[in-house]
Amino acid sequence: MNQASQTATRRYNSVAKALHWAIALLIFAQFAIAWTMPEVHKGTLPVGEIHWHIVVGILILLLVAVRIVWRVVRPPVTVGVESGLQHRVAQLTHGVLYLCMLVVPVLGWANANARDWSAELCTGFGLPKIMASGDRFGLDLGDVHGTLATVMLVIIGLHVAAGLYHHIVLKDDTLQRMR
Repeated sequence: MNQASQTATRRYNSVAKALHWAIALLIFAQFAIAWTMPEVHKGTLPVGEIHWHIVVGILILLLVAVRIVWRVVRPPVTVGVESGLQHRVAQLTHGVLYLCMLVVPVLGWANANARDWSAELCTGFGLPKIMASGDRFGLDLGDVHGTLATVMLVIIGLHVAAGLYHHIVLKDDTLQRMR
């Protein structure tokens, strides 16, 4: 039995695929914005790239929440046997990635609130305050936000590398399932 036939195949529906790629594009855009925006210091205003960083972060948080609910309501159809170290590593990686996709934006939201910035998609449509203005812990969460974003980027790199490994080395349909 070859490696590809030993692992399970998950089939994703069109909504799951659309959410996956929308979130991937938003995360890519978010990192591009983060690398080009100015450093945030005391007195920095949430304008320009900083404003867009907040908006994209909110969109990521909302879409990830929708994706999690969708996955619970409509899980992918599994064909085959799920077992082995490779499967457990994939589950762990996906779990940590989902956790990062939730925690990183929430930490940014808390940091924005501590800076007395509103977390709004547009005027009048935003997230409630979860941290008091000037809260020292909330301000410190900005550093954790940046560090975890870097961890998330590494995990995304592993996710992409695993997809390419499946496609190039194992020659299975892993990449085709999310197209």
